[in-house]
Amino acid sequence: MRKIIYVFLSAVAVIGVTGCSSAPSKEKVAECVFPNSHESAPGWVCDQPVEGIPVAAMGSAAKSDAGLDFMKQMAATGARVQLAQNMKVQVQNMIKQYVETTGAASKETVDRVNTSVTKQITDQSLQGTKILKSITGPDGTLYVLVGLDTTGAQQLTEAAIKTSMGNDQAAWQQFRAQKGQDELAADIAKQKMEFEKQKN
Repeated sequence: MRKIIYVFLSAVAVIGVTGCSSAPSKEKVAECVFPNSHESAPGWVCDQPVEGIPVAAMGSAAKSDAGLDFMKQMAATGARVQLAQNMKVQVQNMIKQYVETTGAASKETVDRVNTSVTKQITDQSLQGTKILKSITGPDGTLYVLVGLDTTGAQQLTEAAIKTSMGNDQAAWQQFRAQKGQDELAADIAKQKMEFEKQKN
């Protein structure tokens, strides 16, 4: 009888051990993976912000027989289109923030100014930007990150505002009150930098 109980308890122990060992293990899931893949990718491939680059965008190009240079050109073009959109949003926010800070202009005037400025920011106006990072995915797709540092973003913002002032003088006349073009453009372009300093 004792032998039967001993065999029974041994069997239960073995089943318990195998049951525990077959429990699902928690695998670390990557924050960012390449599209159509399980391979981890740098965060910027998934549009995560990159430290030190306030305005950036990712572009990609499928593997091509035309070669790596062609792929880089295509990926960078796509990134610049996206970067122009990101810059438009950033500049609109700067102008709104400037208005909230100074109490200048009405909502209608701000909307007109925003429209006028963002027309000046196109992928063509970003041709001087550089590819900051690049990586090839497991399927041969090339991913590139195109961006502007703080100085570059500020210069582009000022240039777009000044061009807009020349093209839509009526809207800016109401908006700018007593400030000169250069002073106002510089003030608006600095808004994001000042805001970032206050957060830190």
